[in-house]
Amino acid sequence: MTKIYQLSEQKGRSMVEMLGVLAIVGVLSIGGISGYSKAMAKYKINKTVDQVSMLITSIRTAFGNQNSYYGLTTEKAINYDLVGNDLTLGSTSTLTNAYSGSVTIAAKTSTGAACSTTYCPAFSVTYTNLDRQACAVIASSDWGGSAASGLYSITINSSTHTWNGTANTGDGLPIGYDKAMSECSGDGKSKYVTATIMWTYY
Repeated sequence: MTKIYQLSEQKGRSMVEMLGVLAIVGVLSIGGISGYSKAMAKYKINKTVDQVSMLITSIRTAFGNQNSYYGLTTEKAINYDLVGNDLTLGSTSTLTNAYSGSVTIAAKTSTGAACSTTYCPAFSVTYTNLDRQACAVIASSDWGGSAASGLYSITINSSTHTWNGTANTGDGLPIGYDKAMSECSGDGKSKYVTATIMWTYY
C-alpha cells in the first residue's frame, strides 16, 4: 500500500513585512496626532476670542445706561448672567478659561486702575495661563479699529498698549503679532511660558 503525502503551503506575513506595516502605522499616527494638536490649538484660540468678545459685549450692554461699572466683580458678572456656562464650569464665584487659567472681571477708573469710588467708567477682563502662541494671536486680534470701539487698553503681562501709544515704542494699538509674541514670551525668546492678557474697556 502506497501512502501519498501532500505538502500544504502555509501563507502568512514575514517579519520584514510586519515591521513595514508597523512603521507605516506609526508614521500615520504621528501625523494624525500632530494634526489634531494643531486643530485643538486653533479651536482654543478661536473659542477664547469669541468668549472675550461676548463677555465684553454683555457687560457693556448691561451697564450701558449707567455710565459706571461700580461694583462689577467676577462673582457679580456670573450672578447677573453675563458669563457663558463654558467659563463658569458650574461655579458661582470663579471663571476658568480654555487654558485652565483664571478669568477675572473688575471695575476700573478712567486710567484703567482699580476703582475704589462709586464712579467707575471702565472695566477689565483678565485671562491668565495662556501659552505663548495663543497669547500672541489673541492679543494681536482685531479688538476695535479705534478708541470709539470702547477699548481703552490691552496689557500683555506688564506691558500696556493704548490708542495714545506710539508705533516707535510699540506701546500703541493695534498690537502687531511680532510685538505680541515678544511680550507674551517675557524675554522674547522663551517658548514654554504662560502669559496674561488684560483688556480694559469703557
